[in-house]
Amino acid sequence: MLTQAKVDELLALVKLLENATPVRFPLPGETAQIPVKSEDGRESFLIDVNRKGKIKVSKCTYQERYQVIEILLRLDIDGPTHENPDGTEIPTPHLHIYKEGFADKWAYPLPAGVFTDTTDLVKTFLEFLKHCKVRDVPQVQRGVL
Repeated sequence: MLTQAKVDELLALVKLLENATPVRFPLPGETAQIPVKSEDGRESFLIDVNRKGKIKVSKCTYQERYQVIEILLRLDIDGPTHENPDGTEIPTPHLHIYKEGFADKWAYPLPAGVFTDTTDLVKTFLEFLKHCKVRDVPQVQRGVL
């Protein structure tokens, strides 16, 4: 389990792509994983795009993970309402942010002005990368969305 101070430090780091090739945005039913690292090369992260929703092709999840298993940020698009540990319900889209003692169990409404059109999954992906402080945002090859 991570401390909140460590999470805050990791979220503040500027990150770089490990591979500068264009990213193929996943089609419905697919996933993609993009490895990134901190600017100083000390910390490694994975950015996930999950389009495994079988019923809704607009359902998508973006994650920033640390040490493979720790989800620091998760953006849920067009999924179910999330119930926080205190019983409050947060409709989608919403953003999960790691909280010490709860991991990624807390969801929050989207921050104002960060995600401008969550119906455009590629645009939202690029905005998610920017929110994760990925500096060298890749070219994205769009498929059928």
